[in-house]
Amino acid sequence: MAFKFIVLFAACIAVSSAGLIPAAAPLAAVAQVEEYDPHPQYTYGYDVKDALSGDSKTQVESRDGDIVQGQYSLNDADGYRRIVDYTADPINGFNAVVRREPLVAAAPIVAAPAPVAPVVRAAPVVAAAPLAAPVVRAAPAFAAAAYTAPFTYAAAPAPIVKTVAPAAVAAPLVAAGPAIVKTQFASPLISYAY
Repeated sequence: MAFKFIVLFAACIAVSSAGLIPAAAPLAAVAQVEEYDPHPQYTYGYDVKDALSGDSKTQVESRDGDIVQGQYSLNDADGYRRIVDYTADPINGFNAVVRREPLVAAAPIVAAPAPVAPVVRAAPVVAAAPLAAPVVRAAPAFAAAAYTAPFTYAAAPAPIVKTVAPAAVAAPLVAAGPAIVKTQFASPLISYAY
């Protein structure tokens, strides 16, 4: 089998040297020149506020040469907003400063109204029915203890309790209304706005 390949290869070389098959034109090397920017510069940012899921996050970043500066923020599950300011450069490397802020501002402390004592009235007294005389039977031969009748309880109505409603009800902290969302994407060639 190897002999067949060697013979075929030799025949192809002989035919091409004889000039029966024209020689292929040399392929020109196609070189793609990549553009190199010695001082890259860009700025971008985005902001997401989804009223349906409650997702809220932002990011802004800019670059000038080898120096990158930016900030991003997001809502954590524990009710705080995490804000990260960062910088990166060839001398100091990457540095980030993390801050946490509560999502809901602390409500002002208002003096609570004095508690109102509930009005309690005494329940009516119910006289118990007289106890019936116990039925005496002959004790079995093996029991030596005497049997007594069980106690009888009279049901009493529940006490009446009256409470006073608070004078003012606090307004909700979040106002209901449509959320306005603006999103922009931009690059040197293409720009989108929603």
